[in-house]
Parts: sequence; structure tokens; C-alpha cells
Amino acid sequence: MAQFVDWDLAAATAGALAKTGPAVSLDEATQVVSELRALTDEAAGHVAEYTGLAPQVEVPPVRVVDRRDWAKVNIAGLRQVIGPLVSRLSGDKQPGTFADAIGSRVTGVQAGTILAYLSGRVLGQYEVFSADPGQLLLNAPNIVEVERKINADSRDFRLWVCLHEVTHRTQFTAVPWMRGYFLGEVQAFVDASQDTSHILERLRRGVATLSDALRDPESRVSVLDIVQTPGQKAVLDRLTALMTLLEGHAEFVMDGVGPEVIPSVESIRSKFNRRRETGNPLEKAVRRLLGVEVKMRQYAEGRKFVHGVVERVGMTGFNKIFTSPLSLPRLEELGDPDAWVARVHS
Repeated sequence: MAQFVDWDLAAATAGALAKTGPAVSLDEATQVVSELRALTDEAAGHVAEYTGLAPQVEVPPVRVVDRRDWAKVNIAGLRQVIGPLVSRLSGDKQPGTFADAIGSRVTGVQAGTILAYLSGRVLGQYEVFSADPGQLLLNAPNIVEVERKINADSRDFRLWVCLHEVTHRTQFTAVPWMRGYFLGEVQAFVDASQDTSHILERLRRGVATLSDALRDPESRVSVLDIVQTPGQKAVLDRLTALMTLLEGHAEFVMDGVGPEVIPSVESIRSKFNRRRETGNPLEKAVRRLLGVEVKMRQYAEGRKFVHGVVERVGMTGFNKIFTSPLSLPRLEELGDPDAWVARVHS
């Protein structure tokens, strides 16, 4: 099979470049892991009661990781998804040139650089690539680092993070078709290329673009630069609508549950929002390039959409959104809850 990324080298690079976490003793680290596991279980009860959504499949236990482990899990997931796509596009041709071999190593270093950066930013994630139905990851060093920086009550902050991430886990375990739909859209993005003979090179350039931005704060390019066909744009619109819904739903739930179970939630939300909006010029450039700035807008836009729908038809009426892919909001409906209600509830 053609080699697009040297994944072993990507993992080694991510491990070497990932920053060390905040200083904690062994006893403190053990306590953090134990509490995060307990708070995940507590959050699951709150989320189920508030949303009315119950898992329809067996829910894997939460996995508390450090930054290097987070990168390893994501590399394993990307390897499982990208490998078969590359195989199909290349017709299972073996890499036959020295240039191909060097290219995969260069891309491996670049991918590892990107994941090393992200490993120091992500608090939690429901990772769906590596296993069915997915697995919940909590990045303990980042959670501790942020709670210290914003001077938050540690238990309150950790439960707040768990509410958000457990909502994502609920979205995929209470809606069994969600993972298949998401992975199908990723496949559709590749299928929509009008020139599959050059898509690997465009993807490789896209990875290089992201890696270069880590060193060039003046960069104005975007990951969207690799989207070159109308078909790919249509798929991207559907993925954008889906991710905005899922992020907005998680924000809506954590804000709905938070005041009832987290005494300092207002202070945490205010401080955390300020943290999201700040950063040095390099960090802002990288956030924009990696799509983190888009994700920030998704939080606000998605939360507003979910609030608007729940206000009109209640939580049970909102949950019709998870009936099938046809019930998901279209991109243009995210700013118009009435349009979604009219289409789905009519």
C-alpha cells in the first residue's frame, strides 16, 4: 500500500515535541486521575437526566491520558482512517520511488509537529476514529494547567469539563448511526475530488501548510485551501453543520447543568471565555489555520441554535434532530431555528 505518512515517525515526533505538563507529585497525579474518572460518571448522570438521551450501545470507560498518550491515540485513529483511503486512491500500489519514501517521512514529521501542538491545548475529546463507538479522552495535564491559570476550584472545573465531553460521548452512544455518518462524510470528501491522482499531493501540501504555520505567525493560508471542488465544498458544509450542532449542544448542556451542580460555574465560564479569546500572535495564527477559530465560533453559533430550538419545541422536540441524518440541521438553518422546526416538525 502506498505510504502517505510515516506514522511511526509522526508518533516519535509528537512525543519528542510535546511540552511537559505542570509540576505535580505522584500522589497529586493519582488523585487527579481518580477524580476525573469519578466526575465522568457523575457527569454522565447529569447529562442523561438533562438531555433525555440514553446510550444505546456499551459505553467504554473514560481514558485519562497525558499529552504524549493523547497524540498516540489520535495518530492510531488517523492511521486507521487515512490508510484505507490512501490505499483506495493509489490502487494499493507500493511506494516505488525514493521521493515517495522521503515524502512520507517529511509528512510524518509535519503531522507529529501539529499533534504535539494540539496535545498541549486539548482538554478532552471523544475520539471516534480508532474504535467503535469511540472513546472518551481526558487530557489531565492540560486540565490541571488551565484550572491553575484561571485560578478555578479544581473539582468544579473538572466537572465542568466532564459535562462537555460526556455530552459528546452521549451524542455518539445514544445515536448509534452518528459515527458511521461522520466517517462516511470524511469518505465522501475524498470521493468528491475531481482528480484523485493529485489528491494525495494536495493533502500532503495541506499538512505542510499547517506545520509551516507553527513557525510563521504571518501566514494567511488556511486548511480550506485544499478544498478545490464544488463536491468537496458541499461535504464540508455538511460537516461544518454537524460539528457546529455537536459543539453547540455540548455547550448548551454544560451551561444548563452547570448552575445546578457547580457552585463557581459563572466565574469559570467568564475566565475560560477570556482565555479562549487571548493568545500571542503565533498562537492566534495557528488556531486560525488549524480551524480552532472556526471551532470557537461553532460553540457560540451552535449553542444559540440549540437554545432557539429547545425554546420552541422543548428538549424532546429538539431530540428529533438525532432521528436520522435527514433530521440534522442544514448549514443555513443554524442561524434560523424556525426553519429547522418547520422542516422537521411539520
